[in-house]
Amino acid sequence: MTQLVVVAKAPVPGRVKTRLCPPCRPDQAALVAAAALADSLAAGGATAFDPLTLLLDGRHPAPPGWRAVPQRGGDLGDRLAHGFGDSAVAGHGTVLIGMDTPQVTAELLDAARRELATVDAVLGPAEDGGWWALGLRDPRDAVVLRAVPMSTPDTGALTLAALCRRGLRVGLLPTLRDVDTAADAHAVARSCRPGSAFARAVATHVPVGVGA
Repeated sequence: MTQLVVVAKAPVPGRVKTRLCPPCRPDQAALVAAAALADSLAAGGATAFDPLTLLLDGRHPAPPGWRAVPQRGGDLGDRLAHGFGDSAVAGHGTVLIGMDTPQVTAELLDAARRELATVDAVLGPAEDGGWWALGLRDPRDAVVLRAVPMSTPDTGALTLAALCRRGLRVGLLPTLRDVDTAADAHAVARSCRPGSAFARAVATHVPVGVGA
């Protein structure tokens, strides 16, 4: 069995999606972030993962069928490493994603789950050089994240190198674009499925023609 963990920050104005400001106001950026989280959770809820876990910084309601685990630790690498351990379920692997790729689908997540059954780790690269998904058969292997600089153009490559140095067999997932800027928001919204909360939020709250 494999669990899905969605890493999220409560969508509070001024604390999330700050790189959308400008052109957005902080309250608009928070609504975009909330929609991105909603789409990510909806995709996860349509998969065969069990359990479903929200690894949360701040206060935000977990949907039915999800359990909430608080984030702890210092920088992002430390919090992710703690998150793998704190959410671990005996006998289960973990696929962890963020809330910045609302275009992710249940089919893609289930493919990651199946891939993890054949290797020690899976990594989903992001277009900006980071990563959008990391799956580990053994949560103890997440210790490598503490030594990887996060939110840099080579975070993905450094994460892959660290996993390989640990002797893990790593499978690569498709590359996705995550949402940091207005340009990202417009591009990702165009790749979301019909009915996407994120696409509606971008259309409403990210000015048309700005960063597109």
